[in-house]
Amino acid sequence: MKIGYARISTQDQNFDLQIDVLKNEGCEKIIRDTMSGAKEERDGLKELFKIIRKGDTLVVWRLDRLGRSLKHLIEVVKELDDRNCFFKSIMENIDTTSSGGKLIFHIFGALAEFERSIVRERTLAGLVSARSRGQVGGRPKKMDKKKIALAKSLHDDPSNSIGDICEILDISKSTLYRYLEED
Repeated sequence: MKIGYARISTQDQNFDLQIDVLKNEGCEKIIRDTMSGAKEERDGLKELFKIIRKGDTLVVWRLDRLGRSLKHLIEVVKELDDRNCFFKSIMENIDTTSSGGKLIFHIFGALAEFERSIVRERTLAGLVSARSRGQVGGRPKKMDKKKIALAKSLHDDPSNSIGDICEILDISKSTLYRYLEED
């Protein structure tokens, strides 16, 4: 069975074009989602994975209707493959029922993995370079030594409430307690 998946980002848009194309493609059932493609958790996708069965094909009008990131697209197609299901994108002419379509998606997967490796290598190289110049990574500290000393002296005075101390120092209660505990 061919199952279509149509997604629009806002209520202002409509499904007409996608539905027409999916029906023309022979989809017996069409799942609709109204949500940003950047969101991986979508009710329509959850429904789709509840009903799709071995041998079924998920059909989309365009790849961007299924997901915005290559990583997410690959995860969805891998999930389909694990269930012995297929994937077809009409506009990009990708069809994993054929060996050529499977090859295209394996190439996409390899490119995504390569991209993740490059980003990881650049990040690590940047950290090593920054550390060699004496820079420390992470968030800047909220309080310096003077502010910590002031916080302690204010805290030692029982007439000051925790809320007052936090307001004076412009910090949250958890930040105050964390610095007090460190001493």
